[in-house]
Amino acid sequence: MIEDELLKFGLKRGRPEALRRIYEKYLNYMLSVAMAFLNDAHAAEDVVHDVFVLLARSPDRFRLTGSLKHYLATCVANKARDYLRAGKRSTVRVRAIAEPEREAGSPEESLICDEQTRQVYEALARVPYEMREVVALRIKAGMGFKQIARMQNASYVAVQARYRRGIETLRSLLNGRL
Repeated sequence: MIEDELLKFGLKRGRPEALRRIYEKYLNYMLSVAMAFLNDAHAAEDVVHDVFVLLARSPDRFRLTGSLKHYLATCVANKARDYLRAGKRSTVRVRAIAEPEREAGSPEESLICDEQTRQVYEALARVPYEMREVVALRIKAGMGFKQIARMQNASYVAVQARYRRGIETLRSLLNGRL
């Protein structure tokens, strides 16, 4: 996208308006990716906030030639991994993060969608981490297996297997509820 290329250029130059536009454009997306990893709205918000703080503090170190969207998803995934390693994960489940806007429906439809989203996030939280990471990056972030393999320092085949096992585990956990 041309807008993303301009945003990357502006970010590299330390322009606050570029960071502000990235925030406006990708906030819900990044929160959704973080929720897939953490299943905790406050933790997801913390992780996304940390990513934006890093972008704001070191624009000169911003080296991106590929997709801005995938770069942001990778940053969120790395921060979520750090968050989980540090043992900061809360055991309390909180309100769900807003998904990207969908067409307006009845209040009942909204409640059903919110409940289904909550069930998927809860099931995803029970999937082993390496599989969860692949599923989240593939489905939520739209990343390809090659990109995920590079990020996880794993083979392409291993990433595909993690994805397949992760999806099978999700189906088993959801057991036809959705």
